[in-house]
Amino acid sequence: MFSSAVHCVVPAKDGSIYVCDRDGDRVQIFKKDGTFLKEKFVAPKAMGPGAAFDVEFSADHRHLYWVDGRNQVVRILQADSLEETGSFGGVGPGAGQFRNAHSIAVDSKNNVYVGEAGEGKRVQKFVSKSR
Repeated sequence: MFSSAVHCVVPAKDGSIYVCDRDGDRVQIFKKDGTFLKEKFVAPKAMGPGAAFDVEFSADHRHLYWVDGRNQVVRILQADSLEETGSFGGVGPGAGQFRNAHSIAVDSKNNVYVGEAGEGKRVQKFVSKSR
C-alpha cells in the first residue's frame, strides 16, 4: 500500500476531471459526478518522489502533457487513449533539462511552459513545431 497525494485537478473540455495522484504514480479520470472512468500509471513502485506532478491539455485537447517529477520528463499522451506518444526533458541544469519539474501550462499556440520548484527556480518555454 502506498500513500497518495492529490497533486493536480484538471478539467477536460468534455467535462471529465483528470486527477494527479503524485505518490501513486498515476492520473485518474472521473466524470463530473465522481464516477471513475480510467487511470494511467507511469513508473509504478519506483523509489523517490511520485511520477504524476501535473497535467495539462494541448490547445485542441487531443494531447495531454504529463509532468513526471520522478524522472524529470514531460510525457506526451493522446488524451482519449492515454497512450504515450513522446516525451521531452531529462535530468540536468541545462536548457531543456529539469532539476525539479513541477508544473505545466500550455498556451493557445501549443507552446508548453514547465515550472521548476526547489533548486530549479525557473520556467522554461518549449515552442511548438505544429502550429
